[in-house]
Amino acid sequence: MRNTPTSDSRTPRLRAALVAVAVAAVTGTTLAGSPAAASSSHTAPATDTTQFKGVNWADPRDNFADDLLQLSGLSTTDTYRQTYAKATRIIAAFRANLGANTVRLPINPYTVDGAYWKSYRGVIDAASDQGFKVIVSYWEGTGARKDGFIDDTAAYWPMWDTVVKAYKNDRHVYFEPMNEPHGYTDTEWADIAAKWLSTYAKVPRDRVFVSGAGYNDHVTTVCADPRLKGTYLSLHHYGFWKDYATYDQWVADLKVRIGDCANRTVADEFGAPMTTGLNYDVKTPDNNFVNYVQAVTDTFRELKMGSVYWPGLRTDDTYSVQTLTGTTARPWLATTNQSGADRLAWAWGRGKPVAG
Repeated sequence: MRNTPTSDSRTPRLRAALVAVAVAAVTGTTLAGSPAAASSSHTAPATDTTQFKGVNWADPRDNFADDLLQLSGLSTTDTYRQTYAKATRIIAAFRANLGANTVRLPINPYTVDGAYWKSYRGVIDAASDQGFKVIVSYWEGTGARKDGFIDDTAAYWPMWDTVVKAYKNDRHVYFEPMNEPHGYTDTEWADIAAKWLSTYAKVPRDRVFVSGAGYNDHVTTVCADPRLKGTYLSLHHYGFWKDYATYDQWVADLKVRIGDCANRTVADEFGAPMTTGLNYDVKTPDNNFVNYVQAVTDTFRELKMGSVYWPGLRTDDTYSVQTLTGTTARPWLATTNQSGADRLAWAWGRGKPVAG
């Protein structure tokens, strides 16, 4: 989150066939990223995390909720089939508009432990069936519960029991035990992450994202903990953390938070204003956000780090790089800032450097 002012009865093979038809109808092309065509390795790489090129798909409430999560463009009254159909289109739009192959999604106990879980699984299934990598992350509640601690451990562990049971055999799904665990000390958070790994020991470690300590704002301590070896590490980094910094200062700020752990680290949240008219394709040294976006995307590319923008889609968020178009039943997306999309492409190994 940006901290600013049971299962379907159809088999995965059948779902994959259905989604291939749906996406072909939406885009007018064959589905090169379908499970049958997917060939990327899911073993933790020895040298980089560039396989993760993604966006966050969020609830308009910033994913902090004491009830059901409702991702932008979806409805909690939708059936599995309706959710799957809408999510299929939105995931296809992330790929078509941005070239993304990864989506990060929130969960909480309210969403997982009730009847809506069957429908919500339609989002995860639709993404997985299109060959997307899916990072599923726990978000705490809102109000007084928004304190950086797990809200209720008696609900937290059963929630993960359900999610892991459903997706432990889906190689596209990755598990992030908690988003921004800032209530805990670095040691306390590492202890919880280690407990998660031991509790779900059958989950391959290269399908787990251990959040950096604090607001996911540094990965150096979790990287150094031998109990967490073999996992990915997730980092968050935002331009609003400073009123102003130069390009070089932003590069330095980011690198100190990563340390020598870039080969395990994915920036699964970073973002800047996209609906205010800023041009991220041109050097503008007097603008903090332009400096920030250019610095971090250059650095992700240099360090061969994966990155997941916040947010790809969130209704009424000025940072959202996509906005809903189409109808309620047949949603599609439009890009809010082409220069922002250009910088994502650059971070992901495509495109051109900024103009001088």
